[in-house]
Amino acid sequence: MATQNPVLYQLPVLEETISPSEIHQLLSLLDSKPTTRPTSSSETNRSVYSSEERRRRRMISNRESARRSRWRKKKHQEDLASESSRLKLTNRELENQLSTLTQHCHWLQRDSNQLLSESIYLQHRLAGLHEILATTMPLQ
Repeated sequence: MATQNPVLYQLPVLEETISPSEIHQLLSLLDSKPTTRPTSSSETNRSVYSSEERRRRRMISNRESARRSRWRKKKHQEDLASESSRLKLTNRELENQLSTLTQHCHWLQRDSNQLLSESIYLQHRLAGLHEILATTMPLQ
């Protein structure tokens, strides 16, 4: 039974770290009580964040999304560069094989032409020998 190689997962490498003020903002969001505004009976118990808190949360979310996007782009570029290197190496190997086979083909063609020339020469010589035999030996 064939064994499969384990799948390796890499976590994104963050180029930028979260600043202490951003950490403080995140923690303050967890500690703070959301403001509520009872405008209707259905919204009486619902938590509603202030526009400043929503803006901060959206800003932090956007930063993290941008970091993930940069990481995916960097990973994709690395994968493409790796694939390009692999394909260049394969191409070089195939070109070398083609060169070797082409040279071998030329040698075989040369040998074939030489053998064909020798065959024609020997056929002519044999025909000449048949003529000599035919003229020197009478038919019995």
